[in-house]
Amino acid sequence: MVLANLFKVSAVAVALTLAGCGGDINITEGNIDNSVTNNNSGGTPTTPTTPTTPTTPTDTRPGESSSFLSSQVSAALGQNVEVRTLSGRLTAPAAKGSAADTTITLTNDTVWALEGPVFVGNDKADSVTLEIEPGTIVFGRSGADYLVVSRDSQIEAVGTKQQPIIFTSYSDVIGEEVGAGQWGGIVLLGNAPSNKCPADGSDCSLQVEGAQEGAVFGGTNEEDSSGALNYVVVKYAGYEIAPDNELNGITFGGVGSATDLDYIQVHANADDGVEFFGGTAQIKHLVLTANQDDSVDWDNGFRGKLQYVYVEQDKASGDANRGIEADNDGSTPDKEPQSNPIVANMTIIGNNFSGEDSSEGIYLREGTGAQLYNMVVTGPAGMGECFEVENSTESQANLADGTITMTSSVMGCTNDENFKFAADAVDLENWFLNVQTGNRVIAPMLNPDGTPQSGSPLLEGATDVSAVDGFFEATDFIGAVKAGADWREGWAFGFGGGEIAVVNTQSGCPATTTTIASVDGEHTTCQISGRITSDLHLTEGNMYALSGAVFVGGDNADSATLTVDPGVTVFGASGNDYLVISRGSKIVADGTKAKPITFTSQQDVLGMEGSAGQWGGMVLLGNAPSNKCPADGSACSLQVEGVQEGAVFGGTNTEDNSGTLRYVRVMHGGYEIAPDNELNGITFAGIGSGTTVDYVQIHKNADDGVEFFGGNVDVKHLVLTDIQDDSIDWDNGFQGRLQYVLARQATDNSDANRGIEADNDGSTPDKQPQSNPQLANVTIIGNDFDGEDDSEGVYLREGTGAQLANFIVTGSAGMGECFEVENTAESQANLSDGTTTFTNSVIACENGENFKFAADGVDLENWFTSVQADNAVEAGRDAVLNGIFSKAVGTPKDFSGDTFFDNTDFIGAVKEDDNWTEGWTVGLE
Repeated sequence: MVLANLFKVSAVAVALTLAGCGGDINITEGNIDNSVTNNNSGGTPTTPTTPTTPTTPTDTRPGESSSFLSSQVSAALGQNVEVRTLSGRLTAPAAKGSAADTTITLTNDTVWALEGPVFVGNDKADSVTLEIEPGTIVFGRSGADYLVVSRDSQIEAVGTKQQPIIFTSYSDVIGEEVGAGQWGGIVLLGNAPSNKCPADGSDCSLQVEGAQEGAVFGGTNEEDSSGALNYVVVKYAGYEIAPDNELNGITFGGVGSATDLDYIQVHANADDGVEFFGGTAQIKHLVLTANQDDSVDWDNGFRGKLQYVYVEQDKASGDANRGIEADNDGSTPDKEPQSNPIVANMTIIGNNFSGEDSSEGIYLREGTGAQLYNMVVTGPAGMGECFEVENSTESQANLADGTITMTSSVMGCTNDENFKFAADAVDLENWFLNVQTGNRVIAPMLNPDGTPQSGSPLLEGATDVSAVDGFFEATDFIGAVKAGADWREGWAFGFGGGEIAVVNTQSGCPATTTTIASVDGEHTTCQISGRITSDLHLTEGNMYALSGAVFVGGDNADSATLTVDPGVTVFGASGNDYLVISRGSKIVADGTKAKPITFTSQQDVLGMEGSAGQWGGMVLLGNAPSNKCPADGSACSLQVEGVQEGAVFGGTNTEDNSGTLRYVRVMHGGYEIAPDNELNGITFAGIGSGTTVDYVQIHKNADDGVEFFGGNVDVKHLVLTDIQDDSIDWDNGFQGRLQYVLARQATDNSDANRGIEADNDGSTPDKQPQSNPQLANVTIIGNDFDGEDDSEGVYLREGTGAQLANFIVTGSAGMGECFEVENTAESQANLSDGTTTFTNSVIACENGENFKFAADGVDLENWFTSVQADNAVEAGRDAVLNGIFSKAVGTPKDFSGDTFFDNTDFIGAVKEDDNWTEGWTVGLE
């Protein structure tokens, strides 16, 4: 299910401004004349004259006002807004004589609804320009509602980064469930060439796919202009009129190169994202996300140019097909003009969809040419082929004669099918690597947002395409977007913009929450309590108070999703206030570096001293395995530590998905319910690998920072600061993976215990499934705390295994042991049989106790320095760290072939020239 996106409202003077980043909706008062002419002036009556008929004010605005839609949308916004419907054919007013007479304007003080096919102008007649103001919202209610710009007419939809123009569905506007195919789409028709036009040069009039009869395109003018689309977002469109006759997000039929196309997104379209039927259209900055068929499709002589194209198929592995599906002509593959566009700086990220049309990368067929530069194609193991050229005479010849080229590009698929070709066809892998220039097959090292990581191969080896054609900008990177210069941010949906936020009650708090006294005298404060059994969206601008134990969903019943917007703060006032995500439910807390999501204490919100244990914490319960589950395979229901009865976890689904935690901070939590029964910063109980955990910090927690009770969850970019017990704790069969973990104990030498305390099972140490996670690029910095539980480094016990690499373990002279393995038969055996490994790492403690082991146990110092590979022991912290940053010591492990771990050029968690902790964490100054 796709969650509803509703309106957030704040009325300011004469403007209705929707809070958030880009993509906000500003409903601005227009020039409305409310004056009344009174012909009765009073005074002494005069002799009557011939009466004149009163003049009725004429409404000259486009379309017709809809009282029903106005009431529905106004209720969603919480303020009166007019909705006007557009239908039929938009042509110039009767009065002629000036340019203004041929312009129809959709203002941003009104919401506009399409009813049926809406045509701008007639075909090469009654031509007009449809001007759409920045921030305007246009919606359709069904697949029969779509917009067509006829030949010789134009659309001038020029939004801004702060106020993109949004075309979407009625459901999106009023906050109902959204999804692909809820309305039609946009069709631009132009006079540029198509190879379907008559070969004798006579008039061309080609019926476009998906629209009613009479929507025609084609001609001879390569520089034709259909107007402008700038900062435009198109969502939830793509209706199928009939089999093989469907509407794309945006259809470009014979659109010419003079059309201004820049900063455009198509999201969740039921057919192709964009399709080019011939023409010479040129686009920069194109975002195509979660589209159900091809993201880019061209045919019939398309010879346009595209630069900076970001394609990401549905992250939930929903319907998808190809990143590019490209044709010339099915019946005559060598037909002229031949499709042969230039595409530069494109990223294609596939998914695991496997249906009638599986997720794939690039497929060139039916005789098309293509000049491709600085491309990257990647995707998960379930994706289909990443590059294929049809095994036809014409298409195969194009590979040999330069009609198809691919330069400075990367194939980085993990499915063992970067290339698909028949035995009698051109060997595409050899063609890509040895015939073409500057290409590589290598893991691209992308961040979750599709930007390249530090050290990514995409940051070198690019071609300067500006030298190929003046349309293109010079770039020094491969792919669509570069970290630190993300042109999607602030306007595109999923990147801080393009949203129609959430519907609020009159109080400003989401439905099912309660408005309480403002916690800080400034922000509306909404109280959350009890069990949430329907989707709840916490919007930015409010504070959210947890009252007692708040459960999201029942146990695998009444499931719900808690969505938390970037920048939101959720707080608890006591140890009794904590958040539990039940089995079958989800949390989607997807913050950003600039707007992390914060879970903290009321004291912290009030600006008082924030300390450990001031509220509870966060608990995620999932359906992944634990070795505490019944061995006979019967239903598993394990009570989690620290939470009231009925908070249970465990199952058989290793790929279970409990949602997303990204750029999330959990601070000042960790209440002890009873001895040995306490809340961690985040408890991961039976959490599966389908859950996304990336860029998370736990700060000043009274118990463990994170604890994993079984499960298979993977974590990247984890910061653990000033934790009073163990920074990381695992047990009961945990088999996840972690990379980039910084655990720094309190700099004031206050309470601390182990950087890692790890178990399998206390009563049955060899119990299966056995705890045996993989951890890489971990820095543990101990302190001088000497109490009931001293500061220590890594302690492996109760039969756990562990695959450890690229570690730095260090600390001051008052720290306890830095590496210890429990002296039991099972734990000691793990050191000998490879169940526990520790490689490519440095231990650098100043306390004279780098290793602690019994006389009858394995000599850990010898095991670490002589049995394991590429390890070292250094004198102390200054030898390995500059603050939190790794110094150039040690040889990192090669993770080539592993789809989760990045290959790095350093050991430890953070290096100074790629400080991923900067800008969103606390306490690391």
